[in-house]
Order: sequence, then C-alpha cells, then structure tokens
Amino acid sequence: MLGRLFFFCFLFLASCGPKAFVRGEYDDVNKTNLLNDKWSETDMQKAVAYLVKSATSHYAIANAKRPPVVMVTRLQNNTGEHINTQSIMDMIRVELMRGGKVAFVDRLAREDVAKEYEYQNSGMVSRETKKDKGGQVGADYIINGRLDTIVQQAGREKTVYYKLTLNLTNLKTNIIVWSDYKQIRKRYKKPLIGL
Repeated sequence: MLGRLFFFCFLFLASCGPKAFVRGEYDDVNKTNLLNDKWSETDMQKAVAYLVKSATSHYAIANAKRPPVVMVTRLQNNTGEHINTQSIMDMIRVELMRGGKVAFVDRLAREDVAKEYEYQNSGMVSRETKKDKGGQVGADYIINGRLDTIVQQAGREKTVYYKLTLNLTNLKTNIIVWSDYKQIRKRYKKPLIGL
C-alpha cells in the first residue's frame, strides 16, 4: 500500500514539473512568430527589410558611381532583453550585399588578416602570390545604430514597442548621410484563467 502511494506521489510530482521539449519539426522562418513578448526573428526580418530598402534608395548608395565601401560597427542594445545585436547587423550586411550596391570591409577579420600578412611575408609563400601590407581598401562609410524598447502594461493588456535606428556615417567627414528607423509594436493579452 505504501509502495503504491509512493508511486502515485512520484507520478503526480513528475507530471507537475517542467516538461522537456522532446519532439520538434522544421518551421517556416518567414512565418510570423509571436510565441512570446520578446524580440523575435520576425521583428528582425521586418526591421532589416525596411531599413535595407531605405538605405539602398538613398542617394549615397543609389547614385554612387561605384559601390560604396562600408564597415559595420555596432548596434547598441537599449532594451531590457538579451538580444544578439551582432546577428541583426550581420543580416543587414548580407541583405545590403545581396543587392550588389554596397561592398564591405571586415572589421572583425583585421587580426586574422594581420597574422596572414606575417605568414605570407615569412618566406613560406611565393613572391608572385603573397599579399603585403598597404593594399587594403579603406571604408567610405560606417553603419551603426541602436535598438530601443518601451514596454507598457495595464491589467491584462501589454504592449511592447521596438525602434531600430541605423546611421550611415561618412568616414571622412563624420557626417551622417543617411539615418532611418523601423518601429514595431506588439500587443499581448493575458488569459482570464491560466496556470
């Protein structure tokens, strides 16, 4: 009797604990994701698509005689969430490159490039194929920005507002030649009864 009681108590406690996700399936990344009230891939896709379209239609890019050389710097996260801002900037860079109107220098690869110069000039690489210092292309512009949020809650209602702002700054003059933002607001409602 005591064994049965222990067994049922164990089953009850096990069923009340957190459940592990054990079965999954692939989903369409372009389908709207409103699973919770946090920054999502849908928010990132909407914001990036709008800002890339705005940037490429601006005269600094649209009327350039050659694709301007751009360096992506950083995106400040002024939200209360842990958001991978590098992923947002990577998506912006990739989408701008897909259009072929912008070229990029790789700020993050500088240390690796410097080490490769050392190796290629160590005598291990043929003179005809080695690369040396002084041949890199300087950036014309930098892209940076900020992600802000405002969260409002009243009773069972909650709204989450995001604003992603980007700037394209002329590296020679330090003048911002293009700036735009994308706003996203999501509305949530708590159920009357829930666990």
